[in-house]
Amino acid sequence: MKYAYEDLSDAQFESLIVLLCQRLLGISVQGFAKGPDGGRDAKFVGTAELHPSRAAPWVGTTIIQAKHTNGYNRNFSESDFYSATSNNTVFSKEIPSIKKLRTNKQLDHYMFFANRRLAGNAESEICTYISKECDIPKASIYLCGLEQLEIWLKTFPDVPKLANLDPVDSPLIVSPDDLAEVVQAIARQKTDVLAVLDAPPTLRVLYEHKNSLNNMSDEYAKELRKKYLKETTQIRAFLAAPENLDLLRMYESVVDEFQLKIIAKRKDYQTFDEVMEYLVDLLFNRDPVLRQHAHKRLTRAVLFYMYWNCDIGEVGDVKTD
Repeated sequence: MKYAYEDLSDAQFESLIVLLCQRLLGISVQGFAKGPDGGRDAKFVGTAELHPSRAAPWVGTTIIQAKHTNGYNRNFSESDFYSATSNNTVFSKEIPSIKKLRTNKQLDHYMFFANRRLAGNAESEICTYISKECDIPKASIYLCGLEQLEIWLKTFPDVPKLANLDPVDSPLIVSPDDLAEVVQAIARQKTDVLAVLDAPPTLRVLYEHKNSLNNMSDEYAKELRKKYLKETTQIRAFLAAPENLDLLRMYESVVDEFQLKIIAKRKDYQTFDEVMEYLVDLLFNRDPVLRQHAHKRLTRAVLFYMYWNCDIGEVGDVKTD
């Protein structure tokens, strides 16, 4: 079960990590209030229950840090997060605090958690870096990325519940990757696609009727139609071209994901205006391609096409428009 860690607050993520460490180390793991943490978000003093193993647990003072990001698909190897040659990264800024704790005999073991992907070579390199800089044995350093975090939350299913981290109630989260490829491809060929007056692609519900079914406001619906209606013919022609079959399959995959997530996650009181704007904001925040100035309008046009073409949203009885 995957969780939308990016949409948690920093405090929520830190609370989740403290609860998890109480299972791994012991119930006396102590979390700290928000503020200058001196290189620690939590600590444990004693003999660990499970970590690294029951047979050879850590003994002494374990310092725990959690670094949360709202970014999507981030990893430990990004230059602003870790670089052996830079003093302006997340890790380099933590080194003085860790050193101080180690020098003052307030740190025997160090655990670091982040909602980022952690490759094996990055784990080895960063552990070596911390060990060398702070004089901590590599066996006393543990880095945890998304992959291991998911495994542990499956092992301790009560932890997400205690942290109010429920995938059923999580926000409407969709992947922008395939859509970014579709938008880029349309942008490249857009000038070669014949611009003609729009006509509905197939039998479909009346636009006004669909707006009523989906609780989209008249003002928002009129603005969408005014700005993006003519774009729908170009998008449809592009997706229908035989040479773009792979991109059509990507588009179909995207609309399937969007539609199912909208059905599952949309709250009864939300207007479809809110759904559309939430999707736009989420896509722009998560994909640098989509938030490029040249692609922003086209991204909105593709989302409107999905709605206009009855690929997302409720449809009701089919009527000619």
